[in-house]
Formats: sequence, structure tokens, C-alpha cells
Amino acid sequence: MVGARLLETDERAVETRHQHGALDLARRLPALLVAAKEVAATAMHGVHGRKRAGVGETFWQFRPFVWGESTTRIDWRRSARDDRVYVREREWEAAHTVWVWMDRSPSMAYVSSIAMQPKIDRALVLGLALSDLLVRGGERVGLAGLTRALATRGIVERFAQALIEDERRGNPAELPPAEALAPRTQAVLIGDFLSPADDIRATIHAMASRGALGHVVMIADPVEETFPFTGHTEFLDVDSSATLRVGEAESFRADYIARLAAHRDAVREACLSRGWSFTVHRTDRPASQALLALRMRLEAGQGGA
Repeated sequence: MVGARLLETDERAVETRHQHGALDLARRLPALLVAAKEVAATAMHGVHGRKRAGVGETFWQFRPFVWGESTTRIDWRRSARDDRVYVREREWEAAHTVWVWMDRSPSMAYVSSIAMQPKIDRALVLGLALSDLLVRGGERVGLAGLTRALATRGIVERFAQALIEDERRGNPAELPPAEALAPRTQAVLIGDFLSPADDIRATIHAMASRGALGHVVMIADPVEETFPFTGHTEFLDVDSSATLRVGEAESFRADYIARLAAHRDAVREACLSRGWSFTVHRTDRPASQALLALRMRLEAGQGGA
């Protein structure tokens, strides 16, 4: 009976923590939206032309009219300057679909004194800025598991509303939905990816099973990489009320760093096995740095670490 009462107390404490987290995120979102738009504005963007004739809005070239074509394609102004009839061709612009997922699980709330912002804030700023950048470039973007793919200029506000509604429904998942994405689409997954490596591998393989490309950005606080703790230290579990008290915390440093490296190697291998890219982004570095790297990888349509 005592054990059941303690379990109920723990569950209630965790639920209260999640509720407070949802309210706190809703309060911070307006400032995060502004930050995301500012970061997006630092990156050059434009319509992703494919440099061949097709359906689009951007002028590419004039070419001679071919008998049998529709006369509606003739550019009469250009033709009047010569003794030939010319057709105005537009550059082919193929809108891609990109699915973005941002980790909002409890572990993402961590922030150290030397970081620019919490991991969750960095993930949201980066994901929303990327979405804004892609839509301005003519692409369709959706939040994996939350929205359909959209191509509206108000994409940041739309996504913010979807995130708030999802927060109200309960505790966000640590990994994106393990559902196969359509061929010729791309996924961008942003989080700390501290889940078991086997679960991460299974999720990536499921999403890529039909040929979709993807890009994994592992967000890390600098303290998580260096483990600077010394002496008597108390560690708190973000998913429960459990605590761990240790003496001489520095004696755990070498083992911790080795296990972190092994975990990252496993996640990197899971990405490379499907042709996905993998990168680590620290929260003591500018968000624009990761955004520019993501933009280049998305435009290239290639994976790689």
C-alpha cells in the first residue's frame, strides 16, 4: 500500500511538472518566434530553381517558337525585335516536402550557465527558422505527426499554434513518429537524442524505409559534453522524482564521456546506413551556424556526417 501511494505521488509530481512546462513554453513562444525569424533572415534564400524549362514563375530564357506549340506561349514583345518568333521559358521549380520534428521532451529543458539558451529553445528556434526559410524558398513544410505540409508565409505562427495544442495534450514524445515518409521527401529531426540507440535506429529506419532522406541535428549543452562536476553531486532525473547522490563525481567523467561517444557513434551509424546526415550542435554556438549547414544539406538533397 505504501509503495502504491509513493508511486501515485511520483506520477502526480511528474504530471504537475509537465503542466508547468507546457505553460512555460507557451509564455516563451512569442519571443522564440521573433528569434526564429531573425535567425532565418540571416540566411540567404530564394526559389530553388532547377535550371531547366518547366512549370514555374522565374524567367529562364527565350527560345525560337516551334511549329505545333500553343501560340499562348509566344512572347510578342521579344519577337517584335527580330524576324523570328520567340517563346518565353520559365525555370522549372519543383517544390519539395520537408518534415520537421523538434524534441520537446523533459530532457530538452536542461541549460547550463555557459549555454546561450536551453536545448528546447534552441531546437524550436532552429526548427521554426528552417521552416520559414524553406517556405520562402518555395518548399512545403510540415511538423511530423502534427500538421500537414504547408506552403504559407505564416508558417512560423501556424506551427507555434500546433505546438501549443500538442503541449496541452500531454507529455511530448522523445522521438518522432516511426512512420515511413514518402519517397523524394526529406526529414529534419532536431533533439538531444538521449533515447536508447536501438530505439533511435528503429525510428530512422522506419522513416527512411521508402527512400526519404533525412538530417539529424543532435542538440547538446556544453556541460553535457565535458561533465565538469566534482565532489559530492546530486543528479536529478528529468522524467521522475528520482535522484542520485555521488561522492567524487569527477571519477565518473572518463566513463561518461566514453559512453556518450559510443552513443553518438551508434546514432551516426544509424543515419549513415540510410544515407542521412548527422551533426552535433552545441547551445553555446549561434543557431545560424546550424541553420546554414542544414540549408546547404537540404538544397543538395544529400546525407552524410
